[in-house]
Amino acid sequence: MRKPLMKKFSRIKENIPDAIHVLAKPIGPACNLDCEYCFYLEKRALFGSGEKFRMSDNTLSAFIKNYIASQPTPVVEFVWQGGEPTLLGQAFFQRVIALQQPYARQKTIRNVIQTNGTLLDEAWCRFLKKHDFMVGISLDGPKNIHDRYRRDGKGRGTFEKVIRGLRLLQRHGVEYNVMACVARDTAVKPLEVYRFFKDAGVEFIQFTPIIERPADECSAKQGLRLAAFPALDRPAVQTEVTDWSVLPEDYADFLIAIFEEWVHQDVGNVFVMNFEWALNAWIGNPSPVCVHAEQCGRSLVIEHNGDVFACDHGVYPQFRLGSILTDTFPAMVRKSLESQFGISKETALPRRCKSCEVLAACRGGCPKHRFVTSTCDEPGLHYLCPGYKKFFFHIRKYLRVMAQLLEYGLPVTLVMQALKNPLAITLPQNAVDK
Repeated sequence: MRKPLMKKFSRIKENIPDAIHVLAKPIGPACNLDCEYCFYLEKRALFGSGEKFRMSDNTLSAFIKNYIASQPTPVVEFVWQGGEPTLLGQAFFQRVIALQQPYARQKTIRNVIQTNGTLLDEAWCRFLKKHDFMVGISLDGPKNIHDRYRRDGKGRGTFEKVIRGLRLLQRHGVEYNVMACVARDTAVKPLEVYRFFKDAGVEFIQFTPIIERPADECSAKQGLRLAAFPALDRPAVQTEVTDWSVLPEDYADFLIAIFEEWVHQDVGNVFVMNFEWALNAWIGNPSPVCVHAEQCGRSLVIEHNGDVFACDHGVYPQFRLGSILTDTFPAMVRKSLESQFGISKETALPRRCKSCEVLAACRGGCPKHRFVTSTCDEPGLHYLCPGYKKFFFHIRKYLRVMAQLLEYGLPVTLVMQALKNPLAITLPQNAVDK
């Protein structure tokens, strides 16, 4: 999850070099939990029996050196995910810091770790604070919601352990945010989820919709239970979704209910990434996330063994780009783009999408979830299309006000006052003169 943008929005588009984003999975799909909706745990089947899911020192060193050298931006952000990366222990991440140190004068180096939070303790939090790690912690909401899907290998709920980890992060002053998955049962309780986070003192939240299809023939042959990417240029063979996948209209209603409370009460105090992305698109800036970007293909994944894939959702043999032990990230990005993997996100949009009023905000969504056929029998429509449209249409009137505040150099938090009494907002003299 990225840091909030709300405090630094601008109508001026910046000419930023095309960065390469790499999500590192140093322990592969190894995890101490067995979350029902996880799309990644099953990837164990792709590595065969006897695999040791741990990035070697040689691979780690090659990754860090190559990634820093390949990054055109002054800041290099390492994102460590899994599986569960804390299973590697602090010694692994001490080695990460040591390997990064020689490059610290050339670049600003930052580290982010995404964790389920169950293994966090005092020692971990002291380490994370000392080395300025940003922590993304996975928490779906209150106990009855979180424990519905996020369980350990024995089927036990994990809420109490995650809350303990969250409290430790807060106590030690570790910078953190929450990644909340929105599954089918979760979506019907929006304000229960949102108010729980507010009461827990959480300021930064990202809501991620859960969408998966049962394995098609190709995936089943690989030993997987879930389907891979559909071919955007032809109808998907498997369009049925799992029973935990969120329903499109429910997802829209979930976001709308939370947005209504947020925009009237919490702007500036709670940062919901989904809302920031929408405002970012409204004022004409490029999307900071691949889901709503025009194209994808520059956000890669490196596995524990050094294999590099085109996408977090694309850890399948057909999307392997190479190995960090033999290839460079720029070369693998070129291979990703030349394969049309990322470009087809834009070029394969159905005509319905190209003429849609909310295209600038949606951009067709993640290609993995574009398995629906449009009313004109065109393939490649996103499963959440009706939900995206409902949500983006609903919030337009608010985004318009927020954009005007930014244009006049006023804090976006004034939207709450404007909604109560528009006449109470005093515009700068230059705005009045216009």
